[in-house]
Amino acid sequence: MNVIREGREVTVARVYLRVSTDEQDLARQEAIVTGARATGYYVASVYLPLAEAELLVATIRAKGARLAVPGIVDLSDLVTDSGGVARIVLEAVQDMLLRVALQTARDDYETRRERQREGIEIAKRAGRYNGRKPDLVLHRRIIGLRETGMSIARTAELAGCSIAQVKRVTAFHRVRAPSPENIIE
Repeated sequence: MNVIREGREVTVARVYLRVSTDEQDLARQEAIVTGARATGYYVASVYLPLAEAELLVATIRAKGARLAVPGIVDLSDLVTDSGGVARIVLEAVQDMLLRVALQTARDDYETRRERQREGIEIAKRAGRYNGRKPDLVLHRRIIGLRETGMSIARTAELAGCSIAQVKRVTAFHRVRAPSPENIIE
């Protein structure tokens, strides 16, 4: 998609970046953003989570924008200059490339999650996995808010956590401890 920016026509880029683990950083992928800018693209947005990538693809399709990976594939000019059957084929290729990119990201995410689950199971069987340590400060905050009569949704909002987390902590507290002080053992 082309827009007028600072008095000249530029091609807009929206970039999806991701890493496989929390320990990795985006330095290598940030070179994509730098490369896009160096080749004349205006980088409008940078996306990380998969849900944002799916929204990005839907937005791209809705606006009729084209997929371009600087230095690898850019069918925008070909589609613009084409007509008839050639245009239809190029648009189909664009759509296919978007679907392949999103599916690849989704598959990678699911593979990493499965490997993590497998690793946890192996560690559990070996007696080396104890699970995540509870955030006791958060637990106290949740219990305190719930004891004042705060709703689950409002507690989640004020505590900065999910509704599911509030429900888990509240259920744990009911079963395990009559007062917030007894959460720490």
